[in-house]
Amino acid sequence: MTSQDRTPAREETPPNAPQNGDSPLSDAERKLSVELGPLREQIDSVDRELLAMLNRRAKLALEVGEVKKKYGAPVFRPERELQVIRKVQGANPGPLLGESVAAIWREVMSACRGLEKPLEVAFLGPAGTFSEQALYAHFGHEVSGVPCPSIDEVFRAVEAGTVEYGVVPVENSTEGAVSRTLDLFLQTSLKISGEIALKVHHNLMAATPDMKGVTVVRAHAQALAQCQHWLTANYPQLERQAVSSNAEAARMASEDPTVAAIAAESAANRYHLHLVRTHIQDDPHNRTRFAVIGRYETEPSGSDQTSLILSVPNKAGAVYQLLAPLAENGVSMCRFESRPARSGAWEYYFYVDVEGHQHEPSVARAIEELRRNAAYLKVLGSYPSSK
Repeated sequence: MTSQDRTPAREETPPNAPQNGDSPLSDAERKLSVELGPLREQIDSVDRELLAMLNRRAKLALEVGEVKKKYGAPVFRPERELQVIRKVQGANPGPLLGESVAAIWREVMSACRGLEKPLEVAFLGPAGTFSEQALYAHFGHEVSGVPCPSIDEVFRAVEAGTVEYGVVPVENSTEGAVSRTLDLFLQTSLKISGEIALKVHHNLMAATPDMKGVTVVRAHAQALAQCQHWLTANYPQLERQAVSSNAEAARMASEDPTVAAIAAESAANRYHLHLVRTHIQDDPHNRTRFAVIGRYETEPSGSDQTSLILSVPNKAGAVYQLLAPLAENGVSMCRFESRPARSGAWEYYFYVDVEGHQHEPSVARAIEELRRNAAYLKVLGSYPSSK
């Protein structure tokens, strides 16, 4: 008998047996593993099918891209993507929630769109702002975000053609309109092609978890206003300083231990800050509305709204007479905001959102009548409503 013949036969190791150094599985753990095994195999099989189908969709998207190039059509069509999401939500039997379906399909379309041409989108930076969150909520993550130091720079980047789109804050449910954005809408030739309504949760963050040595809290002016009661109740001694963005405040706090910031949780992670308190906004339902600006004019999606800027002659009853065509044509107004014209004569511009697309007959008639009655009228754009 050879030495090889004398080698003891090796026993097969059961698939769930503990390896060297591992503690033995309990009876409950062994039963759990046995029962989960077939389900996990089914999930693996479905994942392979999903991957094959996603790649099939991606190939079709590339073919769509070639056709678009031939006719000079835009890569991103927000109204078309919204129609796709509505269609799959309508066909969804569950148990996935409609919101989950929308989020999944938005990322699928973003990944497919990125194969054609990755979009460049400007936003109020630096990285970690709510504007950046709104960007990804609208376009998905297969885009290139370009941070800008101010809202003015976002408009300038889009107008110069450096980027295809920009994302700017328009109004907050607590503090109202973002006045700088409204003023720039008056001056720009860009159009609104989309809107995003984002839940905004403000957080207090600093270099130390106990706020020791902190003397000032910084944030965008809107964020400071949205948290003013909480700050007064909890840190009345802190000086409040407005800066260009919440993420910029977080960056400053990361470099100066005497500074605390109000910003999104993503900013705390990015700049390695401690979250001292979360959700410090005075209104628990705080939301901010953002607009997508660019040169693209959307077609009707089936659920749209149109934004206008108007001014009226300075005479009695002028505003009432101006808005009468909306009611006469059955067009609902969903927003009305006024801004001084800065002419020194107590004149105002009115920012109005109405339900419907400007190409719908009733809206088109109303706009034509408004144009005849108004001293000034500008259509900022029609776009799918976030509602």
